[in-house]
Amino acid sequence: MLHLSRGDRPWFRPKRRGYGTGLPIAWQGWVMLLVHIALITGVTVLLRDRPWMMTIAVVLAALAPMPLYRAKTESGWRWR
Repeated sequence: MLHLSRGDRPWFRPKRRGYGTGLPIAWQGWVMLLVHIALITGVTVLLRDRPWMMTIAVVLAALAPMPLYRAKTESGWRWR
């Protein structure tokens, strides 16, 4: 799957206002978004009996793919 991330086409649009990534514009972006949501949901379900560990794991799972989101956003991240 790594070879799919090396393409030149962006996967996400930039946000119209603010800073960050908007909606996906390619199928790879939609897959990445769904996998990201599934990862956060899975961590939450697996660690629901340990609230402190769940909080830390959810924050890490939410932040881990941010460099890839940024790299695959059309024209990068900047304030708009």
